[in-house]
Amino acid sequence: MNPNMTQRQDFRFAEPLRVRWAEVDLQRIVFNGHYLMYFDTAVAGWWRAMALPYEPTMHDLGGDFFVRKSTLEFEGSARYDDQLEVGMRCARIGNSSMLLQGAVFRGGQRLVTGELVYVYADSATQRPLPVPAPLRELFLGFEAGAPVLDVQVGHWDRLGPQAQAIRTAVFVQEQKIPAELEWDAADATAVHALACNRLGRAVATGRLLVHAPGVGKIGRMAVTSTLRGSGAGAAVLKALIAAARERGDREVMLHAQASAVGFYLRQGFAPVGPAFEEAGIPHQEMALTLA
Repeated sequence: MNPNMTQRQDFRFAEPLRVRWAEVDLQRIVFNGHYLMYFDTAVAGWWRAMALPYEPTMHDLGGDFFVRKSTLEFEGSARYDDQLEVGMRCARIGNSSMLLQGAVFRGGQRLVTGELVYVYADSATQRPLPVPAPLRELFLGFEAGAPVLDVQVGHWDRLGPQAQAIRTAVFVQEQKIPAELEWDAADATAVHALACNRLGRAVATGRLLVHAPGVGKIGRMAVTSTLRGSGAGAAVLKALIAAARERGDREVMLHAQASAVGFYLRQGFAPVGPAFEEAGIPHQEMALTLA
């Protein structure tokens, strides 16, 4: 690997990690084998950054990626409680293989570099297959800075089937909210937002209602579990806020689940009143004034 091409700024994606006690050896530095785990963790994050839930994506494409070769080069050592960033990028794609390059950074210092060669193959026989063209284009586009999501705004008759699948998985199956509480007549008149990745898979949704004259209410915000923290929820929220602003709303409000309050705070929302319970889950009303 060319060391001149492995600075932190060379990576669009980097996974933040903190060294755990169990990863340090008798020399009081991270044991060398753990860096492969760091790189593997970064690979998973790299897929997430492209809004690609790995297992469903591989199932849809009919193949899988298998590691063929891993190499590491050590320049420095990480120690207990160090805060690291593990950069990961696709450097090259062949007919049936791809080369991922990674680097571990502590601040501006590069500690370890690595190369991972993956082969795309039949998941049952492990015989090599050509890397699907849409996946090849997506990888290269991501590294070139292309957006990873397409957010559509529209009505239930067009976006409903995909939005319903996400909401069923998140609210009914995962959070055990009774189906009769999840579905209501408001879907028919609401403005809906649906985020799809570059392979066309819907990964996040939300809706916008009229709460009062000049006040919109955002709700039913749901993100596929494996992509939470990837930016998909923020993209849907921004689209709904833009729709509220476009129709002339002066404010938007929402009922945030307690676990999501921090997310909405980062998006500029402020708490309103005390916490309360809704559908058996703690909530907090929050609001955002629109300029």
